[in-house]
Amino acid sequence: MTLRIIATGGTFDKHYNELNGVLGFADSHLPAVIARSRMTVPVELEVLPLLDSLDMRDPDRQRVLASCQAASERAIVIIHGTDTMRETAAVLGAAELGQTIVLTGAMIPYEIANSDALFNLGFACGVAQTLPAGVYVAMNGQVFPWDNVTKNRAAGVFQPL
Repeated sequence: MTLRIIATGGTFDKHYNELNGVLGFADSHLPAVIARSRMTVPVELEVLPLLDSLDMRDPDRQRVLASCQAASERAIVIIHGTDTMRETAAVLGAAELGQTIVLTGAMIPYEIANSDALFNLGFACGVAQTLPAGVYVAMNGQVFPWDNVTKNRAAGVFQPL
């Protein structure tokens, strides 16, 4: 089995600019993250334009959908910003693609100490290989169906609706 990982940006892939203290995008961290994870399953990485999920619009979600539709892999992990992860999951869920698609992200950027990014990626890659076809959100050790998840912004966690 080959696993496809699609990078769309989000906090996971943000870089910290030490000169102005701003988080923004440069190259994706995913090649280094995949190497660091020491996964032995073959991985196909696809990097879409990196966006903060608050900046994602319908055409961006359609681009994610098109990438999933074009993928030959049965298991797909999508790195996505947490603020609108549910909206993208809903577009993918409604499409009923017959693949196992798992969206994940991070509350703290990968390159910042104590980030949850590496754990979330590893967890999402594991469950993507074992869950039945469908669309899921996997964050911080929990998996939720796409239509029964919300981000609790006050607590900084995902939970059922």
